[in-house]
Amino acid sequence: MKTENLKGRKIIVTGANSGIGYEAVKVLSKKGAHIILAVRDEQKGQKSVESIHKEVEEASLTLMKLDLADLQSVRDFAETYTSRYESLDILINNAGVMIPPYEKTKDGFELQFGSNHLGHFALTGLLLPLLKKTQNSRVVTLSSIAHRGASIDFYNLDGSNGYKAMKFYGQSKLANLLFAKELDQRLKQHGISTLSIACHPGISSTNLFKFRKSEAPAFVKKLMQILFQPPEMGALPTLFAATDARLNGGEYIGPNGRGNRKGLPAIETPASGVYNQETMNRLWDVSEALTGVKYDFS
Repeated sequence: MKTENLKGRKIIVTGANSGIGYEAVKVLSKKGAHIILAVRDEQKGQKSVESIHKEVEEASLTLMKLDLADLQSVRDFAETYTSRYESLDILINNAGVMIPPYEKTKDGFELQFGSNHLGHFALTGLLLPLLKKTQNSRVVTLSSIAHRGASIDFYNLDGSNGYKAMKFYGQSKLANLLFAKELDQRLKQHGISTLSIACHPGISSTNLFKFRKSEAPAFVKKLMQILFQPPEMGALPTLFAATDARLNGGEYIGPNGRGNRKGLPAIETPASGVYNQETMNRLWDVSEALTGVKYDFS
């Protein structure tokens, strides 16, 4: 996939120290962008920076601490970034937590909904002033095919009335998709040039066994390599969403193969009935109330 020259562009990638985020940073850095790797574990992040520099000597990278499961950390990150930089060309909401045991964030949210959706919702809102100032900026938010069949249970967002890891993962990824669409609608309503685009990586081998204490058996790893996309392929929809000049905002980008599990990036149609405006409005209002972050579109 051809990616345009990005020299001088400022790009934030959350969860950039591994998997899809890491692969995206490598490609974007080769195109001249200055990339801020927003990571929870700075030690792991530093190793990733060193690894990228070995492959892309000219890479322009900055490591910054961001814990999406802690709203104060999100606020600190946004404040630090805003004090250092006067523009933001692309925000890639990539970081994700997948099917962990039941756990809550520092602010008392269920971990997957809190990190995957609310953390990114707050981050985007806090960085919106810079995005608005930067002509033709973009917000790319990663969803998942797990949004299919998912729903938002507004009466049990924190999991206190029962928790199933995969169900709550699907809920968080549906929330990512609805947020991306509603954000684009509101940006357009206010005449703001920033685009909001959703994407997903298909099924990438980086997503599985993330929370297992033991390594996957060798035969399972081999099977994963055959059936699932490697992370560099899984990163292609993200790169497409972040850089393709033909996109107008509001699209959903995913692999074009069977079931959208693997393949080359293309504009995809989400599951039928996903974009329910009442649900999108309610999710937005709840997200602002829970995070305390109000979006300023003026």
